[in-house]
Amino acid sequence: MTAPLPGTFVLAGCSRRKTSTNVPVPALELYDGGIAPQLRHRLSGHHELRQRVYFLSARHGLVTADTPLLPYDQALTISRADELRASVHPQLRRHLDAAGTSARLLVVAEPLYLVLLADLLADKDRPLITWIPDPRGWSPAAAVLDDWNWP
Repeated sequence: MTAPLPGTFVLAGCSRRKTSTNVPVPALELYDGGIAPQLRHRLSGHHELRQRVYFLSARHGLVTADTPLLPYDQALTISRADELRASVHPQLRRHLDAAGTSARLLVVAEPLYLVLLADLLADKDRPLITWIPDPRGWSPAAAVLDDWNWP
């Protein structure tokens, strides 16, 4: 099997559907909508790739696949996106820069989530971004992951 392409990252919007739990669970296990269930299944047993998966949370901003979270009910609004934008950019930039290579970013999120990425989109050295505006867009997302040699 060919190794996953270096510098490749997945960024998904959070989902309204969440696992019912009273204890914090990793974000990838918490979210039950969008591409999270398929991504969780695809990455089962691939811890190193989970480290390249992030979520844009309407409550928490940028979180990793393994960030422990409790269920919450908060929709992303334009004002909330504006609030989170300033914290998302430096966090995401650190993760992308740490890759040490040109980054490629698969974004699977509704258009409003792009507000959180506006500063990244304005960067001169922005990553190559593939955007899938349908949060349930697993088929096109899977095709990108196949191209990147993700299992």
